[in-house]
Amino acid sequence: MLLENKKIVLAISGGIAAFKAAEIASMLRKRGAEVKCIMTEHATEFITPLTMREISGNPVAVSMFSDIPEFNVEHIALAQWADVFVIAPATANVIGKIAGGIADDMLTTTVMATTAPVVIAPAMNSNMYMNPIVQKNIAALKEYGYEIIEPATGHLACGVTGVGRLPEPEDIVDYVEFTACRTSLLKGKKVIVTAGGTREPIDPVRFIGNHSSGRMGFAIAKAAAFAGADVTLVAGSNDHLKTPAGVARRIDVGSTNDMKAAVDSYYDDCDLVIKSAAVADYRSAHPAANKIKKSDETLTLTMAKNPDILYGLGQRKAHQVLIGFAAETTNLIEYGTAKLKKKNLDMLVANDVSAEGAGFQGTTNIATFLFPDGSMEKLEKMDKEDLAAVIVERAAAILAKKNQ
Repeated sequence: MLLENKKIVLAISGGIAAFKAAEIASMLRKRGAEVKCIMTEHATEFITPLTMREISGNPVAVSMFSDIPEFNVEHIALAQWADVFVIAPATANVIGKIAGGIADDMLTTTVMATTAPVVIAPAMNSNMYMNPIVQKNIAALKEYGYEIIEPATGHLACGVTGVGRLPEPEDIVDYVEFTACRTSLLKGKKVIVTAGGTREPIDPVRFIGNHSSGRMGFAIAKAAAFAGADVTLVAGSNDHLKTPAGVARRIDVGSTNDMKAAVDSYYDDCDLVIKSAAVADYRSAHPAANKIKKSDETLTLTMAKNPDILYGLGQRKAHQVLIGFAAETTNLIEYGTAKLKKKNLDMLVANDVSAEGAGFQGTTNIATFLFPDGSMEKLEKMDKEDLAAVIVERAAAILAKKNQ
């Protein structure tokens, strides 16, 4: 678990979304974090300190003058203890006080004293959120280095629908995880990751595709973002997968040509491409404008070859590091080595998708890394997120050596 042994201070201010703090604390603990809570007096009107104490497993700080024996100078102790300090929900009042340097309760005093990264999740009425004073305060906090999780849009407790809703607890915890665990391995580097399968239309309701789930590519995008990179995720048919925390931008595409256009638009300026997408090699040469009706026992389609995105990138390669994937069912090393050379790659991740534990739809993979000097590295079956971290580590090493 990425948050194993991480120390998280969860600060709760007085908004109706305070009830979600219980789920946030629970999720943090399930991911291995130790959690200590601070509540404002107003927050205790929405959810009790007893609830947060039972869920976090630690005493809850509310008053500046409490008699909790765990801390000598409590706000300083919590400020120094934290690896990440998260305020969820953060009201307009708390945001304004922090931006103005006001420290008049346990929450604001502690956040002023901490040197840990501070993550703020605003939640309030839409008009309050869009108020220019609140927006100015949020902009100031960003300039000071505080990290802001943008609020969601939806139905609010005040009865209106608009921006200002606290993001889902899982999204907040994902961002806390990203903040707590990111490194500088790829800091300052621009990375493109392609993920999932492409879909080539036959008619308005049918397409040619494959079984790719996109999990491997999304895991790589997450690992690259955690390594400090500016990540562009070009995603195929993966509407069911949410964008990993820390990914700078996501471009959803349909066909192979769409994916090629998206990758090409960012390629010249990038440092690293990890192309894990399973693109369609062929497309219907003449997609029907209307749905094809059943008539004969057979249907003949004329197929046209799609552009080879990876080959094209290899031909254009200058300063970039280029990593590809080979999903095979036979002759894994032979076919993978040929692909590595033909496409001018710096590394190829080869996997036999017919092997148990290495298929498209699973959560695990079995990979062999192939390199231009003829060397290889065989890995055991592992979770795709673990494999993604190894891939990013090897990519960073290749990139560092290339830039020497």
